[in-house]
Amino acid sequence: MAPPAARLARISRAVSFSACHRLHSKALSDEENLKLFGKCNNPNGHGHNYKVIVTVRGEIDPVSGMVINLTDLKEYMQQAIMEPLDHKNLDKDVPYFAEVVSTTENVAVFIWENLKKLLPMGTLYKVKVYETDQNIIVYKGEEAISEK
Repeated sequence: MAPPAARLARISRAVSFSACHRLHSKALSDEENLKLFGKCNNPNGHGHNYKVIVTVRGEIDPVSGMVINLTDLKEYMQQAIMEPLDHKNLDKDVPYFAEVVSTTENVAVFIWENLKKLLPMGTLYKVKVYETDQNIIVYKGEEAISEK
């Protein structure tokens, strides 16, 4: 009897964190920032309760029956998301955002880059960040869209 074919699966895990930030680009004047970001450019900042869903993919191990041990994924997410971001001022407490505008798009990229260093190569599939119930960013590690 032939061995069963390898089965691919995706598994997701969610965490939530709270952080504040100010949308402000050093490349723009104060007036341009206010026009572009509106109330999100408030000099005192504003906060969010972010929700992050991380999806990994891979073959289902025939022995363990898992794509990844959830205990390991939980620890990776703790290191990559919770420790650097939870209850922080993104612009002042997270060095990455000293030169990068702390939009949710860039928060997703930050999380992706952190997780990519921890997870087995090629397993990270998607990072989905909910800034609010209405504003959701999905990042899959893609580079810029090239023109043909």
